[in-house]
Amino acid sequence: MAILYTTKASATGGRSGRAVSENGVLDVTLTVPKELGGDGATGTNPEQLFAAGYSACFLGALKNVAGKEKVKIPDDAKVTVSVGIGPRDDGTGFGIEVSISVDIPGIDKAQAEDLVAKANIVCPYSHAMRTSTEVPVSVA
Repeated sequence: MAILYTTKASATGGRSGRAVSENGVLDVTLTVPKELGGDGATGTNPEQLFAAGYSACFLGALKNVAGKEKVKIPDDAKVTVSVGIGPRDDGTGFGIEVSISVDIPGIDKAQAEDLVAKANIVCPYSHAMRTSTEVPVSVA
């Protein structure tokens, strides 16, 4: 695969810390949700960041697919990604569960379903989730 863009972000402090992109544009305080034993302090968490990234990427894929079919996706179209986290059934760690809801005003349901199905194939987040992409891990 020819890589067209690469970026980096780093986290310190784990789920109660800070995450920053390499260019500094993303700089967020990380907190643990009460449901995971946190104190409910103001901040974000990895699941929210994943949901935000996935929803933006999926909407981009939808616009890409629609553009190829000469269909205009309205500016108020919205993709909502739900991300849940919990212990895996095998007891060896945690897993995530993801669902996507797409609202495309002004486009009939059959056409919207067709475009969304095609976007789900094009979207790299969906591809990674569907194929369980291996992630290389190293120690610096």
